Formats: sequence, structure tokens, C-alpha cells
Amino acid sequence: MTAAPLGPFGALWASQAFSNLADGLLQASAPLLVATLTQDPLVVAGLTVAQFLPWLVVTLPAGALADRVDRRRILVAGNWLRAGGFALLALSLTAEWSHVGLLYAAVFLAGCAETMVDNAALAIPPRLLPRARLERANGRLFATQSVINTFIGPPAGAALFALAASAAFYTGAAAFALAGLAALLLPALRPAAEDDQHGPAAEDDQYDPAAEDDQHGPAAPTGFVRDISVGWAHFWRHALLRRVAFLSAAINFFGASTGGLLVLLVTGPYGLPASSYGWFVAVPAAGAIIGSLLAARVVPRIGGGATGWLAALTPAAGYAVLGLSHSTPLALAAMFAAAVASSLNQIVVSTLRQAAVPDELLGRVTAAYRLIVLGAVPFGALTGGLLGRALGIRAAFLTAALGLALAAVPLASRVTTRALRDAEKAPRAALPVHTGTPSRAEQGRISGGSGDHGRRGPRTKHS
Repeated sequence: MTAAPLGPFGALWASQAFSNLADGLLQASAPLLVATLTQDPLVVAGLTVAQFLPWLVVTLPAGALADRVDRRRILVAGNWLRAGGFALLALSLTAEWSHVGLLYAAVFLAGCAETMVDNAALAIPPRLLPRARLERANGRLFATQSVINTFIGPPAGAALFALAASAAFYTGAAAFALAGLAALLLPALRPAAEDDQHGPAAEDDQYDPAAEDDQHGPAAPTGFVRDISVGWAHFWRHALLRRVAFLSAAINFFGASTGGLLVLLVTGPYGLPASSYGWFVAVPAAGAIIGSLLAARVVPRIGGGATGWLAALTPAAGYAVLGLSHSTPLALAAMFAAAVASSLNQIVVSTLRQAAVPDELLGRVTAAYRLIVLGAVPFGALTGGLLGRALGIRAAFLTAALGLALAAVPLASRVTTRALRDAEKAPRAALPVHTGTPSRAEQGRISGGSGDHGRRGPRTKHS
């Protein structure tokens, strides 16, 4: 099967574009649907809980699956499962049968498929491109995500929802189906051990991660649970990945505590019509696009450590503005600035993970990282819903602003530019999957690649 005109990376790019279009449509239509069914802040926030609960339940198995199964197949199956789920939801709405529980179920099942797709997709670029091209490739992927997922999709989803509640879900299902078709254009992406026998899957100049780790020999067969434990061990012993994960988890916790209530803030205290909600999701995308495209120039100048501080403090200031202000332009400007900082940090994080982790462990380590980072989201959403019910919508935003600012002090201060650069330049040493406890030398490699980063200070990472 031939690849897309831009090569294998072009096929991945197209698949992610269609998938993000569907996500963007649903990002506006799902909250609007639940807001038409209830005005209870806790029930509305429950949608976010249902959406991100799968990251606690199936993330680690999804990571192990990404290192065992052809990653192309995961993208195809996951996107088609989401297409089928939302098509059924659209049919139920067409039949005028709507219930919050039904929406929760559809979002939860889609979240389970999303964990599979996202873990596999994040582990694919190092198989298609040399390390030197990863930062530019990640910038393109995240810029496309920002444009479509938060700039095009939400306004379109809100507009379609205004026409008919089912229209946005039918369109989202179609976009997921196209994402699966685009993924079929990818080459076979077998586990690294299999590629040693079948040869490279991409272009002549692709980076072959398995070649770096030939000195370790082929991995002995292991069970599924053992695979998960090895991935978790590699993540946890990598001091920098662990520290950045907790910083990102704090950012996501407080972001989720406000994100689930945003639709109520817009349609309540701000007094805007439901059709305007899409713009509160879309306008920050302009900042995310700028951050994604300029990351390669900006981050080297200010450093990854400073980027981590910005990713925490800028959203904290934004939550304060949203909680105190009555001005829509000022609120949108604050969200725009927070998106710039978050996007810059997201590029730093993804590039670091792909550069520091060997391919045969990348799916599992990514899953372990995201278990911490995205596992904080449902707890944040539940906290925000409880605060919104007890204290009011604006109070929940102000609490998030104070909480994130306080959390940034101990967490962001332990992330330094030097540690980030050292980890990205270090050889990608793998933990041999057939052994129990790594040797002292192996622990030194796993802890950051060159020396003890605990003495020199940590690094940063976002989701």
C-alpha cells in the first residue's frame, strides 16, 4: 500500500487532523448537550470526569499494547470505534432519546479508545523520522491540533449543535471514520523487535531506534503485566520525567477544575448565548498555534525551565481574570496567553520524551507518564464541580488560580533548562525487559542519561 504524498509522516498528520476535527466538534457539542439537560455544576463537571476516567483505567494497558501491536492497527481500530460510538449517540438524539447517562457512556467509551490511539500516535514519530526532525514534526502536529481541535472544530460544533443536536455528533463520527482511513496509509509499525527481522518501516533516512540498543540483545518474551511493570519502572526511575509529570499533573488538575465549568460561566455570569461558547474554546487556539510554530525558536532562547514556569503561572493568572472580570475580550485575551505558554511547554515535553526513551519502551513510558498527567483530570473536574456547587462558579476559578500559583513554586522550581538539555542529548538507554532489578550502571542511565539530575535540578513537562 502506498503512503500519503508527504510520506509516512503525512499519513500520520492526516489521521491526526481528522481525529482532532472530530474532537473539536465534540469539545463544544458535548458540554452544550449536557448543559441543556442540567444546570447542576457537579453533573456538568461529571462530563469531564467521564471523558478522562479512562486515563486512570486503561492507560497502562494501552501503553503496553502500543509496544506489542502494530501501532497503525491501533490508530485504525480506535478511530473507527469512536466513529461507531458517536454515530449511535447521534441516532439516539435523532430519535429524541437523550439522557446524561447516555452521554457519559459515549464519552467514556470514546475516552477508552482515545487512550489507545493517543499512546500509539505519540510513539510513532520516532519510527518515521530521524531525531533531528522530531521537534519540527511535533510542532506541525501540535499546530494542526491547535488549529483544528480548538479553532475550527468548536465553533463548527457549536454552530451544528444550534441547527440540530445530532448534527455535530454525526459529523464527528464521520471525521473519526476518515481518521481511521488515513491511518491505513501508514506503513506497518510492528514492535521494534519484529522490525529487526522485517526491516525498516519508513524512509531511507529514518532514525532506527532499535539500532542504538543492539548491545542489550533481543528482549526475552514477557507477559502483559510484566511489560506494564517494566514501562512503569523505566518512567519512575527517570527522575526528570517523574518530576515533569507531577508539574504537568498540577497544571491539568486545576485546568480541569475550571474547564468543566466554563460552559456555565459563559452562559451564566457572562450572560452570553450558547452559540458563543465555541469561541471561548477557539480563541485560545490562536495562542496555541503561535506557540507550536514558534517553539523551535522561542524555547532555545528562554529555556525549557522558564517555559515550565510560564505554563503554570500564565494559566493561574488567566483563571483569576476569568473569575473576577466581566469583560469577554479580557477573558479571551487571558485564555490566549495561557494557550501560548501551554503550547510551548507541550512541545518541550513531547520532544524530550521521544528523545530520551527508547522506541521499544516509548508506548509504555508514555502511558505511565500520561497516567499521572491525565489521571489528575477527573479528580480536578470533580473538585471543580464540588466547589462550583458549594461556592459558585466564579469562586471555583479563583480557587484554581490560587492553587496553581502555590503548586508552581515547589514543582516548577525543580525543573531546569540544563537538565532538560542533558536528557535530550543523552543516549536513549533502555531497561532490559528480561531482567528484574537494573544494575547501578543501568539505574544511572535511566535516571536521566548523564549523571544524577537530582543534584543539578530537574526539567519540565506538560501533557
